[in-house]
Amino acid sequence: MNHTYKVLKSDIELFAAALSQVRVYVVQSMGEDLIDIVDYGGAVEKITPESIKINGNYFMRNQFEFRVDVKKGSTGI
Repeated sequence: MNHTYKVLKSDIELFAAALSQVRVYVVQSMGEDLIDIVDYGGAVEKITPESIKINGNYFMRNQFEFRVDVKKGSTGI
């Protein structure tokens, strides 16, 4: 199965995801093309310079990657 996703890096991208209430999932890199999906996520509840709150859990921005699924032909975030 081939998934297309966008990594949310900037504050603007994260704020847009929070406003649109899209499902954001949390990924941690395990090295050499391996990832661990830490949380299948939900809507962004809070954004700080250090962390993102999703589903009542805080994730450090410098330790995790935040992704949204992108559908072909969409003009989403």
